[in-house]
Amino acid sequence: MSDPATPDGTTEHLPEALRTCRRCPRLVAHREAVAREKRASYRDETYWGAPVPGFGDPDARLVILGLAPGAHGSNRTGRQFTGDASGAFLFPALHRAGLADRPHSERRGDGLALRGTWITAAVRCVPPGNAPTRAEAATCRPWLEDDLQRLPAARVVLAFGAFAHAAYLDRLAARGAKVVKARHPFAHAAEHDLPAAYPDAGAHQLLDGYHPSFQNTNTGRLTPAMMDAVLARAKALAGVA
Repeated sequence: MSDPATPDGTTEHLPEALRTCRRCPRLVAHREAVAREKRASYRDETYWGAPVPGFGDPDARLVILGLAPGAHGSNRTGRQFTGDASGAFLFPALHRAGLADRPHSERRGDGLALRGTWITAAVRCVPPGNAPTRAEAATCRPWLEDDLQRLPAARVVLAFGAFAHAAYLDRLAARGAKVVKARHPFAHAAEHDLPAAYPDAGAHQLLDGYHPSFQNTNTGRLTPAMMDAVLARAKALAGVA
């Protein structure tokens, strides 16, 4: 399946093998159960209930790497960070940073355009308790690799949360880099010059940020000012004007 493009140039990468992927039985059972049972407030909607593709600017220099779809967010709408509290926090920040043409994301095909940015996730199916396993991330890694291979201009990966951070380092290790994880601890706004540390593993720098989950934003662990600052740094590192 070719990547569909909107008139503004935004694409999503949804090969048929991803759309129909059933490699993780626990995740398949959960995503489909959530899509059948639904939340009462969305009972009249048709849930996506399938692996969620990456999407954005095919010339992206910045890749945002999340954890996994939300049960009644991405698993419902079919778009990363869309339809729940995480997206309600993230997309206004992307708009303030000049990385999105509007401050909200509603659903696939709503015309949202990202600039210089691609959004994807370490795991593509909603996990029970919002907690995928490392084994599930490893099984899902080819889809992350597939996204990144299609983004030759990408220079920075902004990992939201420790799980996404670890998933990206595991990706380097799977490519043959002798990654020493202790040298790259996760911390909000931490920068990791991976091309210098592992010159054979790729061209991406890794930047960390707290995940814009409701738990983090509602408690003040992650504030709009903190998100604005980490996005500004990501733009600077990636060379997005």
